[in-house]
Amino acid sequence: MTFPGWTRARRVIGCLGTALAAAALLGACEKSQPPAPPPMDVLVTEVVQKNVLVYYEWIGTLVGFVNAQIRPQVTGYLLTQNYDNGDFVKEGQLLFQIDPRQFQAAVEQAQGNLAHAEALLVKTDIDVRRYTPLAKQGAVSQQELDNAIQADQANKAAVDSARAALEQAKLNLSWTKVLSPIQGVAGIAIAQIGNLVEPTSELTTVSTLDPIKVKFPVAEQEYLRFARAHPERIREGKGEKDALELILADGSVFPHRGTVEVIGREVDPRTGTLTVEGYFPNPENVLRPGGYAKVRAVIDNVPDALVVPAAAVQDFQGTMQVAVVTPENKVEIRNVTTGPRSGTDWALSDGVKRGDRVIVEGLQKVRGGMTVNPKPFVAPAVPATPTPAPF
Repeated sequence: MTFPGWTRARRVIGCLGTALAAAALLGACEKSQPPAPPPMDVLVTEVVQKNVLVYYEWIGTLVGFVNAQIRPQVTGYLLTQNYDNGDFVKEGQLLFQIDPRQFQAAVEQAQGNLAHAEALLVKTDIDVRRYTPLAKQGAVSQQELDNAIQADQANKAAVDSARAALEQAKLNLSWTKVLSPIQGVAGIAIAQIGNLVEPTSELTTVSTLDPIKVKFPVAEQEYLRFARAHPERIREGKGEKDALELILADGSVFPHRGTVEVIGREVDPRTGTLTVEGYFPNPENVLRPGGYAKVRAVIDNVPDALVVPAAAVQDFQGTMQVAVVTPENKVEIRNVTTGPRSGTDWALSDGVKRGDRVIVEGLQKVRGGMTVNPKPFVAPAVPATPTPAPF
């Protein structure tokens, strides 16, 4: 037998159980959800407005200011090397000694020949002085006087020839001492002790390294641009003093600035370039011939450009973009038009305005509309930039 009251009670109890189960399940779901993450930290900097120096760079080669190939002027056996390879040598310093014995003998022989010729000249001089008054008196014939005069002239010529031969022999003897014709750094010796050397043999090379030259090719279009901007420099054939900056193979900047001293005479039709020479002080002889050299110079100045660090600009499928943080710390992705680069800076012509905050680090992790926690970006120190134009 079923009582109506019990039926209603069971229904109420069932509803309460269902409600309690739903409440328990909802509480479990709420406890399993993690807390919302904090906004991501990003480094930002403000867009600034300033003058931007535009650089051109050229790849060149270091060349000694003077490069003297040391060759002997006589043939002989090499006895000694009188310098250490790579040493700094002075003008006139002894580099090599060639066996001098045969040349010393040649000098002594030439001295003997000169003495013999001078003795013959004494005899003919006496004959001319003696025959001259006798010929006037008729004691000797005019033919005998003429023969004496002719012999005397021939002996004078023989003395001159013997004296010249002696001077040549002395020169040959002196050339057995191979001296440095310039002051500079001597290279590694090519000839070895005991070698038979001759005037075609290269012994070593001595290069003057202070100053040192840098040769680099300049495109014809670039040269014409310089020529129009600085006609007075082109007429002089030289550039502005200390306008060049030298970047070495390890990426370091050479502490001394250089000057364009030579503008090539012609454009190479094969490459369309003009050879330019820059001179750099090299007091410590750090730079050596044949070394790699990247030459950099300012060729233009863009006034009042909007500038951001180059790291703040990204290329998205050919479109240059920056991420701007709004006053509400929201991210806006904006397309920009880029201008010239200068060191670590990039000039922009549109898409941003002065004072906008752009993301420099963390750019790849953000998207439009995201809330971020901006922190100031501190740019690394960069060396001072040159101001004069190279031409």
